[in-house]
Amino acid sequence: MSARKSTRGGQDPDVEAVLDELYVTPPAQFVSRRAEMALAAKTAGRSEDARRIRAARRPTLAAWAANLLLRSQPAESSRLLELGPVLREAYRTLDASGISELSEQRRRMVSALSRQAAQLALGAGHRLSASVLQDVESTLRAVLADPEAADLWAGGRLEGALTPPSEFPTGTERPAGTAPKPTRTAAPTPSAHTPTKDELAERRRRRQERLDQARSAAEEAAQRLHDRRAQQDDADVELRRARDRHDKARQQVSAAEQHLQQAREELRQSDHEKREAEKRSRATTAALTRAEREAREAEQAVKRLTTRRR
Repeated sequence: MSARKSTRGGQDPDVEAVLDELYVTPPAQFVSRRAEMALAAKTAGRSEDARRIRAARRPTLAAWAANLLLRSQPAESSRLLELGPVLREAYRTLDASGISELSEQRRRMVSALSRQAAQLALGAGHRLSASVLQDVESTLRAVLADPEAADLWAGGRLEGALTPPSEFPTGTERPAGTAPKPTRTAAPTPSAHTPTKDELAERRRRRQERLDQARSAAEEAAQRLHDRRAQQDDADVELRRARDRHDKARQQVSAAEQHLQQAREELRQSDHEKREAEKRSRATTAALTRAEREAREAEQAVKRLTTRRR
């Protein structure tokens, strides 16, 4: 079973992609993003798409985290969806000891995926509280236990957390603390068939095969989750380093901008001083030219007077 489909029922893939994106938008930004997308569809002449977008309901924080897990980890999500039918079949036929062991494996898988969803939500700017994380775990347990819940989650557009049934269906449930009612043993009829030892052994063998397959699938999934968690831890470390480098670079840019502003102020002041100096230089040059002319004229006057005396 695929964790995500590109189109649904032949609908316009554009609006489907828009809705897919909308349901992994952080809840705090959902309403504004929905309005923006609906307006874009209406402006483009897609009135029906705009109506569908406006009809989308904002998911709870737990539902958003579950949607984000599905979109961000498609491989792990597909394995969880594939494991559900195997587990349900195993629970239907297993004995009490087998159910107990498989339940522990299921618990570890749900816990690991829930932590992964919490890390994804934190990376998107939302820290999940303990109650919200419980709702995420409840949703994942429902996916494993209930085919309808699995289909809802696989659609990637949960609006609220899912609730699992009290137990996996085995076909033989009865209320806790009650004993089975005594039944009267009827005499076998001629048509009744009593299983032979070989038939009973074959049933046990098939049941053990299903148990082994379920255990193997759960162990492989748990190992893959362990590997993904290690990769996520490495990615978180690199993200912190990148953020530190970004903060340092931003500080350097801020200091450079401050220096640039100071340099611009100094340049403006020096431009003013330069213009004033040029103005004074032109004035003094003009005064010097006048003085030189006056000196020449005075000298010439002296020469003329001297010549006349002779």
